[in-house]
Amino acid sequence: MSMAVVGMIAGMALGFAGYFGGFGAFLLVAALGAVGFVVGRLAEGDLDLGDFFRTRDRRR
Repeated sequence: MSMAVVGMIAGMALGFAGYFGGFGAFLLVAALGAVGFVVGRLAEGDLDLGDFFRTRDRRR
C-alpha cells in the first residue's frame, strides 16, 4: 500500500472523527494515530527507543 493511500485513509478517519465527534475526538484520533505510528516503527526496527532517551553530549 502506498504512502498516499495510507495518508488518505488517515485523513478520512480524522475527518470522520472531527465531523461526528467534535474537536476532542479529532485530537484523540490524531494522538492515537501518532502512537500507533511510533509503535509500528519500533516493531519494524526502523526506530530505536534509545533515540528518545539518549542524553546529549555537552562537549563541543
